[in-house]
Amino acid sequence: MKKRLLTFALIAISALPTLWAQKEGFTYKIYGQVRTDFYFNSRQNNESVDGALLSYPKAKSLDPAGKDLNGTANLNMYNMHSRLGVDVTGPSLWGWKSSAKIEFDFRGNSTNLGIIRMRHAYFQLAKNGFSILAGQTWHPLQNTVTAELMNLNVGAPFQPLLRTPQLHFQYQDKLIKVRAAMIWQAQVAAMGPGNVRSREYLRNSKIPELFASIDVHQGSNTLGVAAHFMSIMPETVTDKGYKTVARVNGLTLEAHGKYSKDLFTIAAKTMLNQNFNHANTLGGYGVSSINEKTGKKKYTPIRISQSWLNVMYGSKWRGGVFLGYLKNLGASKNIIDSVGVGLNVDQIASASAEITYNLPGWKFGLEYNFTNAWYGTPNSKGKVKNTYSVNNHRVLFAALFMF
Repeated sequence: MKKRLLTFALIAISALPTLWAQKEGFTYKIYGQVRTDFYFNSRQNNESVDGALLSYPKAKSLDPAGKDLNGTANLNMYNMHSRLGVDVTGPSLWGWKSSAKIEFDFRGNSTNLGIIRMRHAYFQLAKNGFSILAGQTWHPLQNTVTAELMNLNVGAPFQPLLRTPQLHFQYQDKLIKVRAAMIWQAQVAAMGPGNVRSREYLRNSKIPELFASIDVHQGSNTLGVAAHFMSIMPETVTDKGYKTVARVNGLTLEAHGKYSKDLFTIAAKTMLNQNFNHANTLGGYGVSSINEKTGKKKYTPIRISQSWLNVMYGSKWRGGVFLGYLKNLGASKNIIDSVGVGLNVDQIASASAEITYNLPGWKFGLEYNFTNAWYGTPNSKGKVKNTYSVNNHRVLFAALFMF
């Protein structure tokens, strides 16, 4: 049965160009990659997708003999980030150029690996420097500027990492680029009561995530700022049965820059994040008060500062370094409870070095990463005190065949 399905799939794929050629006014470009990764970690880590997306080392967990249960090394190999996609151009619509993208991989999700997952699915209209995009693609706060890394986390938790459904507007000329977007949640959602992720918190708020940015650019060089606002409603009914419309409002501010000349590239980003933990980074919110009679709560976001610097040089042989730093700044008010990711982490520092060998259709890369995390106890404002540190050494080798 499996052989028959595989044969049918190969026949269908081989016939696609013939079928597509019958549609006048359309062009199609198939692309993709087969990627194999091997990695070693000296310690257990907070991670996802079977370790493919590394975040930061886990805290100590001592057994009765005082040995650290998370001090165990691990080794793995995976191919889940092999992917296939198609870019489409179509006939103009009222003078607007039309295009679309569909792309999938085999990453599945955290519990069902190796199954097909949608990465990108959107259409776009463009005219005279303006463009309108509708569908799922990278979160606009991520792709203002992105680090160049072999590691699939592309710099998370210092860099946002997620794809989202969105309605995205852009204007670009020779000097400036202005963007605005309304964003919803799909594959990764905000965290709420009991540290449970759900799209309902944003849906019930009736306000999508809002994004805006402006860049001054020349060629591939850019310098810009961005802002992101998210308002979620963690509860619609309190523990005592009363209706509630209390919100958690979070404003995330960002600045970014990138400079390229010949074989040299330097890029950097810094953010002040408020309750942006669904972007594969740290953060959350605190409960500042609870009404004893109704159970209604008031909230305040927890602030996280995160920054990175990436320097790369070369072409056929290309190498570089990545430096990242994250700091928990706590909340502006006293809190009696908190919800989020990594709220017992005071700070994280990371350094990576990599070298890649690049040929037409092929890439081979070796990367070393050192990450140190400081754990402790949050105080009344969510700031982490009485810290101790743990670290992880990661060695990654990746081979890609790209078509």
